[in-house]
Amino acid sequence: MAWYDEAIFYHIYPLGLCDAPKENTYEEPVHRLNSLIPWISHIKEIGCNAIYIGPLFESVGHGYETTDYKKLDSRLGDNDDLTNFVAKCHELGIRVILDGVFNHTGRDFFAFKDIQKNREGSAYRDWYCNVNFGGNTEYNDGFSYENWGGYNLLVKLNQRNPAVRDYICDVIRFWVSEFDIDGIRLDAADVLDFEYMKALRHVANEVKPDFWLMGEVIHGDYTRWVNEGTLHSVTNYHLHKALYSGHNEHNYFEIAHTVKRLYEMGGNRIDGLKLYNFTDNHDVERIMTKLVNKAHFTPVHILLYTLPGIPSIYYGSEFGIEGKKEAHSDASLRPALNLDDYKDAVASNPCTKLIARLGEIRSRVPALSYGEYRELILTNRQYAFSRHMDGQNAIITVNNDDSDYVMTVSADCSDEYIGMLSGQKVSVSNGTITVNIRANSGDIWAPADQADPAENLSDLTDTSSL
Repeated sequence: MAWYDEAIFYHIYPLGLCDAPKENTYEEPVHRLNSLIPWISHIKEIGCNAIYIGPLFESVGHGYETTDYKKLDSRLGDNDDLTNFVAKCHELGIRVILDGVFNHTGRDFFAFKDIQKNREGSAYRDWYCNVNFGGNTEYNDGFSYENWGGYNLLVKLNQRNPAVRDYICDVIRFWVSEFDIDGIRLDAADVLDFEYMKALRHVANEVKPDFWLMGEVIHGDYTRWVNEGTLHSVTNYHLHKALYSGHNEHNYFEIAHTVKRLYEMGGNRIDGLKLYNFTDNHDVERIMTKLVNKAHFTPVHILLYTLPGIPSIYYGSEFGIEGKKEAHSDASLRPALNLDDYKDAVASNPCTKLIARLGEIRSRVPALSYGEYRELILTNRQYAFSRHMDGQNAIITVNNDDSDYVMTVSADCSDEYIGMLSGQKVSVSNGTITVNIRANSGDIWAPADQADPAENLSDLTDTSSL
């Protein structure tokens, strides 16, 4: 068991949250990262115990065109600010992972600048893929090169070059020694060279116990990336799509079949694949924007926190904010927010209250992190499953219909179960419990003798206000 097995992540895109300028002029540092210090307590309050933050390092624009891997972006501050931020997180028991943009660099990176200057005579001409001094680009460099995603501002590194591998491995060592980080999310991991990733994993095993490598992967067989030789986890885009479309189309079969396929992919073992689950991030529209029925925010997040995998909340979505992808711009997905505008959210905002309660439940019910998954009931509009481990059992029930639904599900481990969102108590009869699931909602049922008897439960399953 490692810290990330019980992690609940909070994802921050810092250039957006801190309202940094869109373009970097490389002037004196402006210490905007310090404005995120109050957010750490908020993150703790809603039950998150890990932060994924990035990109952070010097770049010219959105952060993924790196200029300097060893310098905090001057629009956010200086290296001391990042060291302090991580230390403040650690004081509250919150782990920190950063974005590792190791597939490509920006055009202002020192190796590329040297090629521009010295051309064929550059010692770095083989640091990038397919540099062709007989070609050209829209920047009129007098040479062409391979890029990422069709954007020549993102110059693809030659990951098979030992000098490049050694440099990036030293960057990871520097980040750990300088900032004391706990892991890295590898950008564009689905196009990284596998031998390159093995080298990064070797360094991860070296620098810190339980140092976590998570990769951005969209499609495919996730076990190609998640194994003992490469990464610990990848982004679960399969489940991401199923969560919103399964509700929009009243089709829990899509979600359940996705979970079953991923579970089988991991060898039908709970420790086979520990994927990074999310409803939204800095590249996709906000979950509240994607949902046709906003009340489905509740069952979507119940599933996020209880299905196999590691849940993550993208900053601001705990408040129920919206964000629509616009042509040629992700700005609306990456807004500046003022925490003072949400200071009472845990008490007054039903979305925030739900997220905080789900974080509390997950932290107190180990079966949600380690328990085997078993499907119990599946219809287009109702879904129930259990998470079971070492005599502990949690039963999850969700309903995407506009009417309440009564279901009878298998139960063991106790004579009585309690709904940890509703506060309802139900008795076990003939090895089953019969429960009422509110319209467009759900609940998490745990044996009453495993719940905190002193807890003051309030009903969070009424979604009418969403």
